[in-house]
Amino acid sequence: MEEPRHERYVNPFTDFGFKRLFGTELNKEFLISLLNAMFDHMSQSDSSEAGMVIKDLKYLPTEKLEQYGERRAVFDVYCEAENGERIIVEMQKASQDFFKDRSVFYSAFPIIEQGKVGQEWDFNLNHVYTVGILNFVFPGGEYDPDCFHHEVKLMDTTGKHVFYDKLTYVYLEMPKFKKREDELLTMYDKWLFILKNLSRLLDRPAALQERIFTRFFEQAEIARFTPDEARMFEESLKHYRDLNNVISSAERRGRAEGRAEGIRANALRMKADAMPAEQIARYTGLTIEEIDKL
Repeated sequence: MEEPRHERYVNPFTDFGFKRLFGTELNKEFLISLLNAMFDHMSQSDSSEAGMVIKDLKYLPTEKLEQYGERRAVFDVYCEAENGERIIVEMQKASQDFFKDRSVFYSAFPIIEQGKVGQEWDFNLNHVYTVGILNFVFPGGEYDPDCFHHEVKLMDTTGKHVFYDKLTYVYLEMPKFKKREDELLTMYDKWLFILKNLSRLLDRPAALQERIFTRFFEQAEIARFTPDEARMFEESLKHYRDLNNVISSAERRGRAEGRAEGIRANALRMKADAMPAEQIARYTGLTIEEIDKL
């Protein structure tokens, strides 16, 4: 009998995994590299982020981001770059009602914190970024199915130009990222490939030869965890799997209810056309009693 397969690397969509890899002072070079890869990608367009490079950052307390209600994000990283830019990086594993409202609400804290109390202040603000790494697709087909990176700013709807360039939201719909290992050309490609596939990898991909990935895979390897780290990861992984099961069950129920409703609607149309109940039952799988009750 085959032994059950165990993951070699930590799942970055878990609370523990994301915090370990991107939310600690020890590993902040990973977050810096990921953000710089993102800014470099954005600079390829007509973005105001052209030339933005983070050389260092410090982690800021996240309590203010968590004090209102239950938080569904896996982990929120809140940091400040050396030039004063405030950055929220959020790993969001499940879609939720009012997600956009929540994202805007969170971005207000880094803005308000810049106010100077008890002294003259000209309201000059540093840039605030909210980066959402989403393990879901925005509902309703809002974006093109091949477009996974979205940069959102305050825009003048008449002139179609950016009205205010110091508040930026970046959303990454990770299920839409489909590049294979042989298609990874940029650091941005490589980081997104890792985020999406890390827990399924058995070895470090040959395409990821940069020095930073050597250390990254060392930090991500579960066998290197201390007993306490292993326990925390297992607890975090259980929460992640439980949520996935809840989501999958809800989706299955929704599909089943949708199919049942479609069958009943078709049976009702057949009945309205005076089709015999026996024939309706044969076509739809409903019982004669169920058809009579329609």
